[in-house]
Order: sequence, then C-alpha cells, then structure tokens
Amino acid sequence: MEGLVKCSANYIPLSPISFLERAAVVYRDRISVVYGSTVKFTWKQTRERCLKLASALTQLGISRGDVVAVLAPNIPAMVELHFGVPMAGAVLCTLNIRHDSAMISVLLKHSEAKVILVDYQFLKVALAALDILSSTETKIPLLVLIPESDNPYPENSKTNSGKYLEYENLISTGREDFEIRKPNDEWDPISLNYTSGTTSSPKGVVYHHRGAYLNCLAAILLNGIGPNPVYLWTVPMFHCNGWCLVWGVAAQGGTNICLRNVSAQTIFDSISIHKVTNMGGAPTVLNMIVNAPPTVKRPLPSKVEVMSGAAPPPPQVLFKMEELGFGITHSYGLTETYGPATICTKPEWDSMQPHDRARLKSRQGVQHLAMEDVDIKDPISMKTVPADAKTMGEVMFRGNTVMSGYLKNSKATEEAFQGGWFRTGDLGVKHPDGYIELKDRSKDIIISGGENISSIEVESVLFSHPSILEAAVVGRPDEYWGETPCAFVKFKDGQNSSVEEIIKFCRGRLPHYMAPRTVVFDDMPKTSTGKIQKFILREKAKAMGSLTKKNNISKL
Repeated sequence: MEGLVKCSANYIPLSPISFLERAAVVYRDRISVVYGSTVKFTWKQTRERCLKLASALTQLGISRGDVVAVLAPNIPAMVELHFGVPMAGAVLCTLNIRHDSAMISVLLKHSEAKVILVDYQFLKVALAALDILSSTETKIPLLVLIPESDNPYPENSKTNSGKYLEYENLISTGREDFEIRKPNDEWDPISLNYTSGTTSSPKGVVYHHRGAYLNCLAAILLNGIGPNPVYLWTVPMFHCNGWCLVWGVAAQGGTNICLRNVSAQTIFDSISIHKVTNMGGAPTVLNMIVNAPPTVKRPLPSKVEVMSGAAPPPPQVLFKMEELGFGITHSYGLTETYGPATICTKPEWDSMQPHDRARLKSRQGVQHLAMEDVDIKDPISMKTVPADAKTMGEVMFRGNTVMSGYLKNSKATEEAFQGGWFRTGDLGVKHPDGYIELKDRSKDIIISGGENISSIEVESVLFSHPSILEAAVVGRPDEYWGETPCAFVKFKDGQNSSVEEIIKFCRGRLPHYMAPRTVVFDDMPKTSTGKIQKFILREKAKAMGSLTKKNNISKL
C-alpha cells in the first residue's frame, strides 16, 4: 500500500521502562514502594532514584548490552534495579539467593557481569564467589553493597562498611537529568535469568524488552490487577523477574510491599496492615497459608487475588484458599516463557460447587493474551494430540513471550526451538474444551509394567489426605515392574498416620497400579521458588535399592 511509512511518530520499540515514565506522571504522589516501617517512596521519587541509578552505572563504565548482576531478596533496591539497569541500556541478571558461592561464581563467569550488587545478608557468599572467580579470571565484577535499610551497617557487615561502594552512595553520584538509553530494537535484551541447571552447564535465558512489556500487560489483564493495586511480594523478584510484575505493578500505579522473608505470619500481617489486593505464590506458599496456625490466621480486609504457578497446585489447596477469602488464578509457564504463559479460568465456573471448581482450576488452561499459541503435540511427528483428555504429548509454546534463546548455547537453543515451537519437556493432555492439563515432566513420569503413571495425579490424592501437609511422588526401581511409585510425605503439625493407612487411602482413590508401594516420611528439598527437587528424591529412592517381595512395604 502506498503512502505508508514507519517512523518515530508511529513506532517506538516496546519496553516496560515506559511504565515507570508514565507512573511518575500519572501516579506521581502515590506510594510506589513500602518496606518495613522505614522505607516509603512515591512513584515520582522512584523514577528519580532509578534515573540516578542508571546514570551512576554508566559512570562506572556500564555500556549497552553489559550485564549487571544482583544477589538480593525482595527489597526496594530490587524494584529499582529492574528499571535502573535497563534505563542504562544494560541487562539485569537476578541471581538466586539460595545458590552457594561455587554456583554464583559460575554464573558470574558465564554472564560476564561487570557489576554485582549484593544485599548485606549474602555478602559472605558473594565474596567467596569472587574469590573463586579471581583464581581463573583477571577481571571480576565490581561489588556494590546494599545495606539493610533499618540499620545501614548491621553487625555482620560492620567491619566491611568502608571497603565497598555502598548502594545509596552509588545513587547519590547519579544525575536526575540522565538521558535514558532506550532500546534501539524492542528485541534487545532486558534481563538474563538462569534456570536451575547444573554447575557445569548453566542455561541463561535471555528476555527482550518486547516480551517483558507484553507479558506484563497479559498478567495485569488476566489476574485481576486493577488500578492502584497493593501488591505483596511473596514471589521472588529474582525468579523470572517476579513473573514480570516488578515492571507490571508500575503500569497500574500500584504499591510494592517488599518482604525480605516470607512466612504465614508476614503474609497475614502485611495483608491486614497494608490492605493488600494482589499477590502471587507457588503452591507451597498457598499450602503455608491454608495450614497456618489459628493464632496466625486472621480475616482478610477484602478479597485478595492470588496468581499461582511454578508447580501444579492440588485442588484441595485451591479449595481451602477460596474458603479463606482468596481469589485464585492458576497460571503455568517456565523461565523460558517469562514465567506464566497460560491461564486457567472461566466465568462459567463461578457457579460451580467449590470442590468441582478447584479441580478444574488446577489444570493449566489456555495461552494468555500475549502468547500466540500453546499445544500438546507428539514430539516426533509434531502432530497435535486428540483433545480426549487421555492422549499424552509434550506441551509446546510459540509467541512473543518466548525467550530469545540460551546465552552462549546455540545447541540448546536449537533443540528447544526444533520444529518451530518451544519444547517444554512437560507432558500433558488436552481436554475437549481445549484446556491443557499437565501430567508430568518427561523425566518425572513413572513407567510401571509398561503403564505411564502421572506423579501429579498421585500427589493430588495424597494432598487430599487430612494429615498430609506436603507430598511428592517419584519412581523407585523394581526388579519386576521396572519402577513403582514411591511417595515422600510430610505431615501437618500434630498429625500422623501409618504407611499402611496411606497406601490404603490411595488405593481407594486410584487404580491399584498407580498407588504408592513405598511411603517415606521426610522433609521436602525445595528450590527457592517452592518447587520440590525431585531429582534429590529420586536419588533417595534409588538408594533404597530395587523393590522386591522381601522389602516391598506395600505388602503389609
């Protein structure tokens, strides 16, 4: 068509930086960040601090495309870094605060970070990581200390207070009239998030400005995040950039309630004090809430909308959350999809019985508004499986909120995108209404006597047991069947049961071959985002030895 032109008047690269620019005008005097009893900023102040932070970083020599790392919990500095770093044209790398020094050193080397900002609580871990790095590298990142706001130099870092550039001093060197380095292309990288891989092969997932922008809007629209929300930070900001909502809260002029430590007590207290409207959380966080002692629980001032994901939530937990007055929206995604990429809800479900509604909400649903498509496909033929809720295939995505690729790992990127779709490695089925349901990770499916057993289905039954707080199911070697379900169980406080009773409970609700043959009472090893580390449990099950007639405890 003639007469058309693409120019600065009708095209500007999408970037979530623009959310802060707008918030500083539209919501300038509204509270942007609250932390404890001492920190409270407005959106006007937050923009000024982020501009000065960006300016200060450039004065340290940070150029376009450079990586700036941060090792910190959900504190105000984390909010500011999500804007200040990309405003400097740089790439933000948020590191998992549960990593040890060895892993941190590997990720710093792989990312080639020029600066690392470290919360005082993790200073020793960071220093040890830099020591490891210095043994093989000539250039190591400059360390900037983030002291605790309530006490600038707490006891465990007091002796080091003069040795490092400190966060507030860094900001003070910046200029408020700094010219933001907006992306030249909306596909420019904005952040780098590492998956939970091995130390020998970390996978650095690269997000671009366009994907972050679109995922923010999708999360806001589909999760009941209205104007001026009060958002409680129970999802780690280092995980998928807080499911992209570190940027998204700014779009609605919301208030970030920052939490250093997450517990049932801090959640209920924060909701009561700040009149929280929205929060997020993995099923382990929801489980923490519904099983909080009566002395901790308190009535909600109003309905709190909760975005849940990271692992399939048991229907029983969703049901109990709704009983307490929370509204639950279940999403599903991966680090490679900027966090949540699907949503599972329907207006028609509101009139259903709570238990039935919870069962349907525990599925993974359909793609959200910013994701082009999600499908269950045969990984070999790439054909869509029948929507019969039975035929299993691999969950695959394609769209603008799929990662750019894995940093410095072309082979892994090519494998992930083989066939023109992002292959998740998750196995699932498609229901007649088009909604998908996860059955397992491909590595977690239990194959017993030729039958596929979904660990998720078995776990769902275990969660419905009145005495069980947490449960995870893995395969245990078996000389005859190949492997059989092994359940790891943690009881609620003051509750107990026997192996025999738990197995009988499962057999009354599952086909006989799906019921656990082994039950182990133990704590669950978890990642920082609440996912149970099944690879550790598999090793424990394997160490028990092959299941035989002599030691098969299910035959009691």
